[in-house]
Amino acid sequence: MAVEEMLRPLWVPSAQRRREARITRYMEWLREHRGLAFTDYDSLWRWSVDDLTGFWSSIMAFFHVQAEGSTDVVLARRTMPGARWFPDVKLNYGANVFRNATPHRPALLFKSEARPQLAAVSWAELARDTAALADALQSAGVKRGDRVAALLPNIPEAVVGLLACASIGAVWSSCSPDFGAPSVLDRFRQIEPKVLLAVDGYRYNGKPFDKRDVVAELQRELPGLERTVIVPYLHPQGDGVKLEEATTWDAFLGPHRREGGFPSFEPVPFDHPLWILYSSGTTGLPKPIVQGHGGIVLEHLKAIAFHMDLSPGDRLFWFTTTGWMMWNFIVGGLLEGIVPVLYDGSPSYPDMMVLWRLAEEARITCFGTSAAYISACMRQGVTPSGQVDLKALRSVGSTGSPLSPEGFQWVYEHVKDDVMLASISGGTDVCTAFVGSCPLLPVYAGEMQCRFLGAKVEAFDEAGRSVADQVGELVITEPLPSMPLYFWNDEDGERLRESYFSMYPGVWRHGDWIKITRRGSCIIYGRSDSTINRHGVRMGTSEIYRAVELVPEVADSLVIDLEGLGGKSFMPLFVVLRDGAVLDETLKAAIKDVIRRRVSPRHVPDAVYAVPDIPRTLNGKKLEVPVRKILLGVPPEKAVNPDSLANPQSLDVFVRLAQEWGGGTN
Repeated sequence: MAVEEMLRPLWVPSAQRRREARITRYMEWLREHRGLAFTDYDSLWRWSVDDLTGFWSSIMAFFHVQAEGSTDVVLARRTMPGARWFPDVKLNYGANVFRNATPHRPALLFKSEARPQLAAVSWAELARDTAALADALQSAGVKRGDRVAALLPNIPEAVVGLLACASIGAVWSSCSPDFGAPSVLDRFRQIEPKVLLAVDGYRYNGKPFDKRDVVAELQRELPGLERTVIVPYLHPQGDGVKLEEATTWDAFLGPHRREGGFPSFEPVPFDHPLWILYSSGTTGLPKPIVQGHGGIVLEHLKAIAFHMDLSPGDRLFWFTTTGWMMWNFIVGGLLEGIVPVLYDGSPSYPDMMVLWRLAEEARITCFGTSAAYISACMRQGVTPSGQVDLKALRSVGSTGSPLSPEGFQWVYEHVKDDVMLASISGGTDVCTAFVGSCPLLPVYAGEMQCRFLGAKVEAFDEAGRSVADQVGELVITEPLPSMPLYFWNDEDGERLRESYFSMYPGVWRHGDWIKITRRGSCIIYGRSDSTINRHGVRMGTSEIYRAVELVPEVADSLVIDLEGLGGKSFMPLFVVLRDGAVLDETLKAAIKDVIRRRVSPRHVPDAVYAVPDIPRTLNGKKLEVPVRKILLGVPPEKAVNPDSLANPQSLDVFVRLAQEWGGGTN
């Protein structure tokens, strides 16, 4: 995109959109009930991070959160780590979901390669099965605080499992069945679940994947596991379930199913564990991140209603698996009576339009995906606006990695020109976004509209000073309710402190480069621990990727700064070429030229190599730091856990290069 195009907004909310936005209603409520008047989003945000007590108590009140006890003390301890929120409050995540139950209205919509007909799960069905599973778990000996693990795809049974666990105070934890057995064991072995919920297999990209051997291995290897419940998903008639000491979903729930059944909810402390999420585990055991009932309820209500601008009855979709926090996030829509749209399958089978056709069929309000998916649609010439009816669509979400300015432009040219493009960034660590969208603000190419309410995001320079309109470390200087309560089995908190607070004591360092612009928008430049530092000039890797992937012959890329390799700086660029393209001297020159022109002459790579694939985590993030370690001579088994990768074979070429270079010499 030309510079002048980037200076003009791609979208400006209409007066009607601003007037009807949920956040506008909240501002009116603040004026009426709290005597607080704000003229714009910036003044509202500044109040929300300066007066944490006033802001978070208003969220509790505005959304009529179902809770008991006194809310007078909001933040008993204003420190990080160790913040203590609402110490006198008890509540239950499940109770706050089911307060929205309208028996015959859809609670969920679902479609998959294995179940190709779009289906609705009514609130009555969701309540019945949640109550039945909760009773069955308790009959199986599951008590408050016990862990229930799930190897389930993005299907309604997974939502039932989460809600049933929440209702009785058990702790939920899920992995996607596309994880290999070692990756699942790395996660679940740490938390010692009492019950395992799993599928017999699934379909992806038109092919069946049987997972019974993996389930059997989990049964053998998980300490403390007492029961296994199988959802016959690949073999819906149940004839494929041939696992010892396992029962089927219907057999487990059947004795407890009652028409009109409704779950009961155990009130738990605000900071009682709700679920355990996991870091990617690329360089060691995944961190088991524990988040609480109360913090998640408040954070998801705020983020989904105010920043995604969704209302009861709207339909929220994000392409995700149960192994990514975005699954937990979209389920959070139930807290406001928003309908999660679940999809299990490949985003490119039978073609790249499959998800856009789902958007039409399910009348999706918010279509969420990843920057990588949008880039793939761009490369393959997908044009949803000319092929499907998206009249219900009001916003498009993007996360997982920074979305390029060209990606922004593509959405407005080829999806819909009047949507809010909700490019958001946050993390598993808090199960939400720190920066992202706001229906009151314009959208500029390559920029996230704002810092989220209640999230005191700042950019720190090398001296730990807050800076504006320049790139710095993304930090959070005030606590958020959804920050980890702790890591499981990290009794002294050392692992948690090392992960977030070792660089700036008392300040959360997230590990991204960010610039907060003069207009209050934010630009993420990639991971700060993989930043390119050439001749004293720092550059986020995303800047280079945006330039390189404009070259028509390039499908994907990875840049690594090997400063110190052989005693000098050396920066190779690795590219995946499109079918038929050849990396000759002409193409190398074109790649270098686009970087020189669009990024800087200092960041032109020293060498360009063609590789079959770019290593990515199971959640689609490029493996910059582990590849750097491998190229510097670190044995691959110490640099990265291959079971955390979507494509572990992609490391082979980097291992060979490291050997050719002498394990650290060039």
